Order: sequence, then C-alpha cells, then structure tokens
Amino acid sequence: MFLLRLLAPMCGLLIFCNAFSQESKDSTIVLTEAVVRAFSYDRPLLDVPAAVGPIDSKMLSRFNNTNLLPAVNTIPGVRFEERSPGSYRLSIRGSSLRSPFGIRNVKMYWNGLPLTDGGGNTYLNLIDFDAVDKLEIIKGPGASLYGAGTGGVVLLSSAKVKSSGFQFSSVAGSFGLVRYQGSAQIKNKTNTGRISYAHQQASGYREQSNMTRDGINLDWSFDLSSKSNLATTFLYSDLFYQTPGGLTKTEYDLDPSQARPTVGASVGAIAKQARVSNKTSYIGLMHEYQFNERWVNQTGIYGSYTAFVNPAIRNFEIRKETNYSARSETAYSFGAAANSKLTFGGEYQYFTSPVTNFDNNFGTQGNLQADDKLGSTQALVFGQTDIHLPHEFFFTLGASVNTLQYRFERLSDTQPSKQTRNFNPVFSPRIALLKRMTPTISIYGSYSQGFSTPTLAEVRPSTNTYNNSLNSEQGNNLEAGIKGSTLSGKLTFELVAYQFKLNQAIVIQRTADGADFYINSGGTLQRGMEASVKWVPTILNTENNAFNVWSSYTLNPYKFVNYVTTGKDYSGNRLTGTAINTLVAGIDVSRNRFYMNATFNYTSNIALNDANTDFANEYYLFGCRFGYKTNPTKLPFDFFAGIDNAFNQRYSLGNDLNAAGGRYYNAAAGRGFYVGISSTINFKQL
Repeated sequence: MFLLRLLAPMCGLLIFCNAFSQESKDSTIVLTEAVVRAFSYDRPLLDVPAAVGPIDSKMLSRFNNTNLLPAVNTIPGVRFEERSPGSYRLSIRGSSLRSPFGIRNVKMYWNGLPLTDGGGNTYLNLIDFDAVDKLEIIKGPGASLYGAGTGGVVLLSSAKVKSSGFQFSSVAGSFGLVRYQGSAQIKNKTNTGRISYAHQQASGYREQSNMTRDGINLDWSFDLSSKSNLATTFLYSDLFYQTPGGLTKTEYDLDPSQARPTVGASVGAIAKQARVSNKTSYIGLMHEYQFNERWVNQTGIYGSYTAFVNPAIRNFEIRKETNYSARSETAYSFGAAANSKLTFGGEYQYFTSPVTNFDNNFGTQGNLQADDKLGSTQALVFGQTDIHLPHEFFFTLGASVNTLQYRFERLSDTQPSKQTRNFNPVFSPRIALLKRMTPTISIYGSYSQGFSTPTLAEVRPSTNTYNNSLNSEQGNNLEAGIKGSTLSGKLTFELVAYQFKLNQAIVIQRTADGADFYINSGGTLQRGMEASVKWVPTILNTENNAFNVWSSYTLNPYKFVNYVTTGKDYSGNRLTGTAINTLVAGIDVSRNRFYMNATFNYTSNIALNDANTDFANEYYLFGCRFGYKTNPTKLPFDFFAGIDNAFNQRYSLGNDLNAAGGRYYNAAAGRGFYVGISSTINFKQL
C-alpha cells in the first residue's frame, strides 16, 4: 500500500510529462547522455531499472576541489559525513546505523576491482580528489552482482586521459587548508597513462583535528591487440589525521571548536594524542578480451597492504592488513540487434591482519591489552540476464551465491586460542522490469534481497573481545520509479519510492566507559522517497553562456520494528542517525568565461540515540564558487574562489550515535573561504 500511495504522484507526473513531451528522436536529452555501468547494464540511465546516482567530473568540480563530499551529498538518499578532516562516514538510505566511524555496509569498487577490503571496511579517505573522474552510487541492495552490503554500492573510476600533457591544481583556504596536485599524461594509438602526486593538509576547525595526506596515483592502459587490453592501477597514500572526539551538548554549546576535554578520570583527546596514521599501497590489473562482437570478458586481480596506527581514548591500536582479490565477469550479447545480455562471473577476497592493542599512555604505547590475528575468506558467484522485450520493455533477472569464513586467533593469552566461523551460503536474487513509455520517459519496478555480514571491526570491536555469534543482516527491497525528460530535453527528472525491510539488524551498543560493541536486535522499516529535477532552458544557453537549476529531495521517515535491546523496546521510534527531510538545490551560471556555482542544503533534525531522547538540530547551508576560465585554445586556466557555510551555521556532521555520556557531537567547520587555480595543458599547446 505504501508504494501504491507513492506511485500516485508518479502517475500524475507521467501524465504531465506526456502532455508536454513533443521531442523528436534527435532531441538533446540530458538524462540519456551518460552510459551507466551499474549492474553491468552499460546503457543510458533512462534504460536502467535501478536507483543509480551518477556523478561526473563536472559535478565534482563545482565545489572546492578538495574532497568528494559536497558532490556526493547532491544525490538524494545519500549522506556523506566528515567527522573531522580525513575521517569519513557514508550512509545510503540510512545505512550508518552500525558505523560509529569509517565506511561499512557499502561495497565500493575502484576501476572495477574491490576497494572494500575482506574485513568489510573501506578507506575512501585515501583517494585524492583529482584521482576520481566519475562515481556511480547504487542505492539499495546490490548483492545480486556485488555481494555483501545492504547499504548499496559505489563504483569509482579514475580520471580519463584525453590527450598528452600536464595538469595541475592548487587550493588554499580557511582552517589551514593547503592542497596542490600535479600530473603528467600520455596518450597515443596503443596506450594511455597518467601519473599524479597530491598533497593536502588542514589544521581543522576544531582542536586536535590536523590532517595531512600525500598520495601517488598511477594508471596505465595498454592495447595488447585489437581485441585485448590490459589496464593497471596503483595508488600509495600516506594519511595522518587527529581525532578530536565527541562533545556533550553542554560542551558543544559552550565551544564547538574544542576537542573532547579531560573531565575527572576521563582523559581528553588532546592529552591522549588521539590520531590515525594510515599508509596503504594498492595495485591492480584488469584485462579485457573481446572474443567477438558478442562475447567479452574482464578479469582483474589486486593486492593491498595497510599499516594502521590509532592511539584512541581507550587504547593504542596497531593493525597490519593484507588483502588479495580477484574478479572475473563475462558478458554475452544476444538478440537480433545484440540488445540483450547475459552476464556471469565470480569474485574472491582473502584478508589477514594482526591486531595489537596497548594502553594509551598519553599518545605512547603502554601495557599490552590484546594481541590477535584476524582473517577472512569470501567468495561469490553471480549471473544476470537482461532482455530487451517487444514494446520497449527491459527485463532483468539476476542472483548471486555468497560464502564467508572468519578466522580469529588470540595470541596474548597464556594458551593461545583459535576460532573459525563459517557463515551459511546466502542466495540473493534481483528482478526488475522497465518500460519505455515514450522515447524520453521510463517507469520501472524492482525487487531484491540483500544481506550484510558483520565486519571484522564488529566481531572484534574496541572491547577487545571476539563475538563469534553475531549474525548477518537480511533485507528485502521493493522499489518503483519514473525518470526521463520533457520540454525538448530541457527538464529532466527522477522520482523513486521504495520499501526496505531489514531483519537481524546489527546495531552498536556502548559500555559505560565508551567502548563499542554490536548485537543483532530486531529490524527496521525503511520507507522512503527520492526525487531530483534539473532545468536547462535553451534561451539562456548559447555558445558562451550557460544556465541551469537543479534540486534533489529525500524523504526518510524510517522506523524501528520489533526492536528490543538492553531490556528496552524501541519499536516505532525513528531510526537513529537519519534525517526525515533533506533538500539540496543548486544554480550554475556561466557568461563569457565567468561562472558561478551556488548550492543550498537543508537537513532536518536527526535522532542521536535509539530512545529518541536527544536530537541534533536542523541546519541550513549555503556555499558558492566563482571563477574565470581563460581561452581553452591557448593556455587554459581556471581561477576560482568560494565560500562554504556562508550562514556560519553551527551543526554536527557525523554524530556519534548512542554515544556514552551523550558525547554525540562532532562540530563541522564554520564559515570558510578558499581560492584556487587549475589547468590542463596539452602538449600541442606548448
């Protein structure tokens, strides 16, 4: 009934669009320009029966050119948080419930290879802004092709090489922000390559929030033959950031820029020198072979190594993580015009990591608390068929089978102990149907099942105990949507309604001294709606001028169901960490090489604990970037300046949910300014 109620306005929108849809087949339709890779469709977004949020380089570059956060937050249903410079958290349709920090329950891929490690964690903060050219965010379970993760999937692609030359950029701004980056590129008939170096640092808005990152990226692609290509990717990142810790409401109101203070026997973040050091190397190879016009295979492998050091309030942790992975995907195109496709393949990941915890003696190692060794092995096989039926119907049926094994060994006990957990194989289907109502408007519906296994950070949390009984979450997702364009392609839109039921939800709990641990408890009912619209009027878009207005809206009235924990029943309460209403809108204007990008964001209040007794206030954000681009046929430069949080709003971006002692708040930066320059110089222009 919920979906039927939300589909009613879709039908009205469809009637309206048909009334004004007079496009000819050669009209410019913004929605169909980009080819979407998600779920291996390789089709225009108009023909993809899924809620996918694409972000291209143009959207990425309309902000301050330092991180992906503001661009990602333009996608309805997605919330990207930065608890302090360098400390990220990503929520897709409310998936941050079990993520006190870091990115969990969202599967990520880098150039077609897993970026999420075998322990279920993703270090997105290692990747430099200029290394990314495009993102595709799949909302809802993606288990039918991508394995564990009910919170969605993110596909990241590195910057594409268009010509041989140099590229550089530099940004400086408030709160000690300094960033500079340079790259060299080569492109000829048989190979393309790009190597880049980037440095970024910031002192941060709060005390104890310094951040520094140095990174090297190398991407090279070789045409081995007319049918075969080998692509390599390498990144090394040296990341350091301090962690200021959560504040109580009293501390937050008194001075939001302070770090967690020392209160009685509780030593604060500065005294503990709380920080993170992450040095990671990642190398991958991807081979593509085109057997003929119908058969193609992509097979890739990667390996990574992470040295992770984290002096925190409760302990001093050292991890050394090793990952190996392989993924192979074969596609067969069939049908009269090869417009249908069969896709099948598999993925394998192996992970191992010693984890050692010591007392934190004011930033140095103290007595040993625990010495453990963690490991995991996971595999999935998948298959999917996409059939282009008569009368412009597109049908998808896909599924995967997933297996997982966790290994735990405690070395610090007098008699070392070992435990192994083999999770039952999980079958995850997905079915979808899309109908082209007109050449420019489509409607679709889909049903999918997803699952999310506990991460290694959850089975072995900061209590230093191993929980061998934590079970996987299971979820069912039903959604329907309409998308397309009208008014000769000048107005594009998308409206999606969905219902996601999650059982055996993994939720965070806190001990009296602030340590986190996790339990399975009840479930959630996540009904929501997402809408986006963009208007590009022809009258204001000429050879030297451009104008467009866009907006996205998210409705998330999520609830707990059958949710009992620590002897208390929270059924019917709002889902912790999720705003009911979020609105993002923007205006982009350019005239005679001058341009302006303005963005507005409204986020309603957020429940900070399961009991719904504490809430973070709603907030309004406004930011703007101004710039001037020189003649691109000579030496092209982009000079820009901007302002973030122009209203100087006090808000917390990345609240610590269910925090002990009410330490929920991680204050975001106040009003800040930045200036920058970037350029891409073709060798032919020199």
